[in-house]
Amino acid sequence: MSTYLLAIDQGTTSSRAVLFDRQGRIKALAQREFAQSFPHDGWVEHDPEAIWDSVIATCRDVLAKADVPVDAVIGVGITNQRETTLLWDRATGTPLHNAIVWQDRRTAAACQKLRDAGHTQAVQEKTGLLIDPYFSATKLAWLFDNVPGARERAENGELAFGTVDSFLIWRLTGGRQHLTDATNASRTALFNIHTQQWDDELLALFTIPKGVLPEVKDSSDDFGTLDPKWLGKALPIAGVAGDQQAALFGQACFQPGMGKSTYGTGCFMIVNTGETPAISHNRLLTTVGYRLNGTPTYALEGSIFVAGATVQWLRDGLNLFADAAETEALARETRSGHSVYLVPAFTGLGAPHWDPKARGAILGLTRDTGIAEIVAAGLQAVCYQTRDLQHCMHDDMGLSPGTLRVDGGMVKNSWLMQFLSDMLGVQVDRPTVLETTALGVAYLAGLRLGWYASLEEIQGLWQCETSFEPRMSEKNREALYQGWLDAVARVRTGPTE
Repeated sequence: MSTYLLAIDQGTTSSRAVLFDRQGRIKALAQREFAQSFPHDGWVEHDPEAIWDSVIATCRDVLAKADVPVDAVIGVGITNQRETTLLWDRATGTPLHNAIVWQDRRTAAACQKLRDAGHTQAVQEKTGLLIDPYFSATKLAWLFDNVPGARERAENGELAFGTVDSFLIWRLTGGRQHLTDATNASRTALFNIHTQQWDDELLALFTIPKGVLPEVKDSSDDFGTLDPKWLGKALPIAGVAGDQQAALFGQACFQPGMGKSTYGTGCFMIVNTGETPAISHNRLLTTVGYRLNGTPTYALEGSIFVAGATVQWLRDGLNLFADAAETEALARETRSGHSVYLVPAFTGLGAPHWDPKARGAILGLTRDTGIAEIVAAGLQAVCYQTRDLQHCMHDDMGLSPGTLRVDGGMVKNSWLMQFLSDMLGVQVDRPTVLETTALGVAYLAGLRLGWYASLEEIQGLWQCETSFEPRMSEKNREALYQGWLDAVARVRTGPTE
């Protein structure tokens, strides 16, 4: 009987479950979307029970879809939306509040207060991160300050904090394991990426009781065992990584200088920097790319808050088309030099601007602007933002990837990938397996379970489906990009630091 690894990919707008064979090929995939909640301007929340229900349902769905018995599954990997913050009761597993999503900006004022007090350098030196609402620390502090009795209960050892991976591990193991991995820990702003420990000074700064924190493990490690009641078998959880680091691993970017860019709800470009954490001077993030056998591999990351979410908004908010697949044909209808720019700052701007108060805009409208131009502008915004990150990485490291490996739902759009190659001026490689986030944790679990002997073996499994080469002239590229910079300047509210 063939054997498979089950990858749980818990994302921002949906949960997926994917069965992979030993060659990294997809046997079956199941997906379920869940509701997004926007209680106030700039706030984004998820119902933790909706997350949980979608995860269990997709795991059962994928086994049924593949017509595979659970006995054919050797283990589980978990990858997740990062920074999203949950707080739950240790006795019952019941969350005290909705999950505060990574996109949420409610703590912008608290972050500004910390920056004004001069804490930016200390936080960056320890964590590689900026002081920003994006990260978990101020979200967790908000919960302690706004959920009645939460701080007292936490200090009494009654509560547990976690990012989504920790919450799922807790639930899947029947409350027996309170764990996370180093990649997820490195996104909280509470974890010292040099010592690989929770940092007491950071905990004091953000007023977080240490007792709520999970134990931090390697990305390929023993994370406990699924309670048999969920899928009918006690499966080992053997790989865990935040979604973007999982994609870096799934793209086999194991050598320093190799990079990938994922285009999902947001866009995240990460370059492997090896055993040395490169501190950015351009407001990019230093993060743990993965940790194996106690040794971290670091990465430099640029985070764009809104990528695929722009397409979702054009579809659901403006009703410009019925299916995201239509965007490629619409974009092909436009002339290359159209004047429309869409700046998707729906929840502020991420790297390199970090302006939480910025809001979105459509600029350059003319009488002949139609649906096609607005859709094309939404797609092009993703490429312009990636160009922003490329410039910053080159300045920080003296280089940026000469070839960029891409993944995520948006990369199916070949018009978009060609424009990306044109805007970056580099080769863009689209792999055969686009579910690289799920594939990354399958590989991590497979390493732990003995399916794979080395990173070199995994590297040999990576395959390119299509390469896109730049075709645009340098003059046109620079003119279009300057138009983007002008558009961004119009929505900026000023520097935050």
